[in-house]
Amino acid sequence: MTAWVRPRTLVEALALRRAHPDWTLLAGGTDVMVRPPETPGVIDVFDLPELRGVSADGDALRIGAATTCTDLLESAAVEHELPALRAAAAEVGAWQIQNRGTLGGNVGTSSPAGDFLPVLLALDAVVELRSASAAREVPYAAFCTGYRRTALGPDELIVALRLPRPAPGTRQFWRKVGTRRAQAISKVMVAAAARTDEGGRLAHVRIALGSMADRPVRARRLEEALQGARPAALARERVAALLDADVAPIDDVRSTAAYRRAVAASLVARFLSTL
Repeated sequence: MTAWVRPRTLVEALALRRAHPDWTLLAGGTDVMVRPPETPGVIDVFDLPELRGVSADGDALRIGAATTCTDLLESAAVEHELPALRAAAAEVGAWQIQNRGTLGGNVGTSSPAGDFLPVLLALDAVVELRSASAAREVPYAAFCTGYRRTALGPDELIVALRLPRPAPGTRQFWRKVGTRRAQAISKVMVAAAARTDEGGRLAHVRIALGSMADRPVRARRLEEALQGARPAALARERVAALLDADVAPIDDVRSTAAYRRAVAASLVARFLSTL
């Protein structure tokens, strides 16, 4: 029989993680319970108060790893400062999934179709990791290392995500395209953040793509081309060409590379038109 433990404190959870690195970590269970792994034990961290909630942390918002989609939707700070993250939370499954699914679970599972992941990339998020003996921070851009692979150590837990508070005037964007309007796994996602200067030129721009590769990716060549330019200066064809230089879209059971390429370019062009 698989052992099931529910630690009462973060210290207890970290000790269990160190003692049982081969046990499965369980937060909301919305991914794990779909395909339950063969595991000698489960460490259930869903109800740990130290992993829950949104708080101001200097120039960042700190979001506990066990914070649910519903928690994010109910947070005034997220609504006002991180609208792209809120938009993603609103599209994660139905209410039952939103009540259980967690931000940290989405990050830890690291599916290429994880709804929050392009947002974290576009907003320069940092992942807080902790073990029983140490704590460290990893930029989200370096955290996901491949298909469902991360930089999480065998004795570590994701305890929080820190997202810098956007500068005044920053516009955020998140769009997901799936087979249907709601409760669908994404075929293409685009998350973006940008700010123009007084002359209408882009002073800051981040564009991230999801469901396009084995992990979320930044459109770095496109960002470089846009930096210092007027948002409408790049034609859609040029946007598409630069996106192709950043990522080679995948073919899989949900969609084709050609479809992903065309939709991603259209979504990025739509974001630029809002600036």
